Amino acid sequence: MNDALSHLPRAFAGKTVLVLGDVMLDRFIYGAVDRISPEAPVPVIAVEKETAMLGGAGNVARNVAALGAKAVLIGLAGQDDAGAALRGMIDAEHGLEAELVTDAKRRTTEKVRYISGSHQMLRVDREDRGPGDAPTLLAAFKARLASADVVVLSDYAKGVLTPEVVRGAIDAARAAGKPVIVDPKSRDFARYDGATLIKPNRKEAAEATGITENSDEASEDAGAAILAMAPGLEAALITRGGAGMTLSVRGQPHVHLPATAIEVFDVSGAGDTVAATLALAVAAGASLPDAAHLANLAGGLVVAKLGTDVVTAAELTAVAASAQGEPGEIKIADREQAKAIVEGWRARGLKVGFTNGCFDLLHPGHVSLLSQAKAACDRLIVGLNTDASVSKLKGPTRPVQKETGRATVLASLSSVDLVVLFGEDTPLELIKAFRPDVLVKGADYTVETVVGSDVVLGYGGKVVLAELKQGQSTTNLIARMNS
Repeated sequence: MNDALSHLPRAFAGKTVLVLGDVMLDRFIYGAVDRISPEAPVPVIAVEKETAMLGGAGNVARNVAALGAKAVLIGLAGQDDAGAALRGMIDAEHGLEAELVTDAKRRTTEKVRYISGSHQMLRVDREDRGPGDAPTLLAAFKARLASADVVVLSDYAKGVLTPEVVRGAIDAARAAGKPVIVDPKSRDFARYDGATLIKPNRKEAAEATGITENSDEASEDAGAAILAMAPGLEAALITRGGAGMTLSVRGQPHVHLPATAIEVFDVSGAGDTVAATLALAVAAGASLPDAAHLANLAGGLVVAKLGTDVVTAAELTAVAASAQGEPGEIKIADREQAKAIVEGWRARGLKVGFTNGCFDLLHPGHVSLLSQAKAACDRLIVGLNTDASVSKLKGPTRPVQKETGRATVLASLSSVDLVVLFGEDTPLELIKAFRPDVLVKGADYTVETVVGSDVVLGYGGKVVLAELKQGQSTTNLIARMNS
């Protein structure tokens, strides 16, 4: 894996992905199940909340936008409430533009999932699968092609990607020199000939090739068979669930990527996240093996979240750095990047802790406090005073170390997961932004005097006072050096 892989998401900004495919509305209905219906042997869900979001090709586009790039979405929608909801969501999504062709004769594709705890209990589909208006779809696609860096064809077999549209889109993209990533549905993979990469899942690859085993060797055979079906296809990436992924690039050795998810809560939309990441990595100049590595990490992140969710560039940067064992400075984030990372942790059910300080000259007392703080949570954020705020608190001769050096030293510690600088007099705004489950300070404070304790306790969090190592302080160290 390329050593610069964790820096690749930063190159996504400024890229444009043209997504053509089946747009749908994903609805999620969450509730508790604590009894069986007396009318039939089925569970009864007591509904607690409902959410809705862009699905299918719309979810690919949403993932592109979440990764910091621009998405242009081409698809079909009906003249109905679901279609109106789709358009409203698109208008509200930063970094996403769309040209949805309206077909008054068809329903907007809608999937409704009923979820209890972290388990999907039932899915209800409303859809029409007739072919869409191919000339209008292709005209909209070609009008936006010149401004795109890469194309994604997101096929859910709902009527957008007919053979005519697929052929027209791939030929136009090839003529314009644009890479094409295909998330297929048809068993006839030859129809995608000329694309850069095709990304079937295990079931789709088995249906197309007749190779049903999921071993590495069988997946290599399936990849070779797919490339033989379409002589103009450059690569095939088979996603294999818990067995990971297999990348087959024409003329190169097969590459097997192990699954990266620690916990799997929901696989809904994971293929869309993988497709979006692949496309952006290719647009940013990555090799296909590096693009597949990064997409594999993104897929591992999104299945740890509940519902059709997205991965952010900050999350992907952090997990790629962790996978490569890169030095600690990758843990240093600005406030907005940190919020995105924290949201990802929380979506995976991780307990988030927070502490803060100047940490001017790191000493055993600091190390002990940070170790105790990490022991109280799964992920620890350290709020670090900027140089200006340290000078204001400690006097004009401080800090001894500049903020960049202090942040780098802190981030190199295994107990610290994220470092965020703040210039305010107190870390209160950071605490409000991150809403930590655990707030940690030294035992020279009381719970009442810890800044932000009222906020954290108010939403059910916990305040921990860490034991102090006697005689350890930066002020004492500086005094001894001066003497």
